[in-house]
Amino acid sequence: MEHENELKLINMNDVEVTEVKWLWKPYIPIGKITIIQGDPGEGKTTMILAIASAMTTGAILPLSEEALECSNVIYQTAEDGLSDTIKPRLLAAGADCTKVIVIDESHKELTLSDKRIEEAIIETNAQLLIIDPLQAYLGSGVDMHRANEIRPIFKNLSSVAERTGCAIVIIGHMNKAGGTKGLYRGLGSIDITAAARSVLIVGRVRADPSIRVMAQIKSSLAPEGKKVAFKLDEQNGFAWIGEYNIELEELLGGSSTESVLKRAEKLIKEVLDDGAKASDYVVEMAVIKSSVQGGNAYNPSTLAPLKGR
Repeated sequence: MEHENELKLINMNDVEVTEVKWLWKPYIPIGKITIIQGDPGEGKTTMILAIASAMTTGAILPLSEEALECSNVIYQTAEDGLSDTIKPRLLAAGADCTKVIVIDESHKELTLSDKRIEEAIIETNAQLLIIDPLQAYLGSGVDMHRANEIRPIFKNLSSVAERTGCAIVIIGHMNKAGGTKGLYRGLGSIDITAAARSVLIVGRVRADPSIRVMAQIKSSLAPEGKKVAFKLDEQNGFAWIGEYNIELEELLGGSSTESVLKRAEKLIKEVLDDGAKASDYVVEMAVIKSSVQGGNAYNPSTLAPLKGR
């Protein structure tokens, strides 16, 4: 009989080299854990539902050249109603709702350690599993701030993702530690973010609260991706904007967005020193000047609020 503590060795010469596969490169790797975090009300759920909807129809996500592989998605939520919130959002995003599945928790609540997660992924052949939010699925008695309690849960979940080839995305809230490095702003033990291969933050632009920005603060499998913005308001709903230039500190509540606009306004005034010009030309020249002067070049969308001033 084989004992669990029997010594087993793996020779690296016997390990087959494989390439990382992506659901959305470099933001969401396949067969790995991704965490999306942000303050309540910043649009995390709406954004991930837009991504899920794109998967069900084989659409193209921002900054990506290839369409997604059309596939099933499992979405677990403990904060929003399926009939009055989640399905209306999916329909608004153009989802094929026949491809969105929920594990029934009416008789037994689901936790991250539940075997039903892997069973559901295998049965539905889902390529994306979303847990929203993390805090609701740890299980009673689990202290999310204790590494010794969190580590085995996420080790098992990582193994599930790897075995099934499913991208697992977990939504989490931020703590109140203003000015803290992004990786340490997630609630709970740092082992939670350590287990993720990609960590994304969603925040809003102070100068225009309807604009939300997704920034990647951890990328273990590829260079960090560019920041991606989307617009979210009651009148028009959700719409992707695309690449957006904003400092991470601003999304975390540090230096204000207004200071960025003031720097941009100064650049525009320099362009206008010798007379009036077309607004598109002014924005283009300001982008070029910001690049030449060093630092991150402004994206035209960052300068858009200054048009007409």
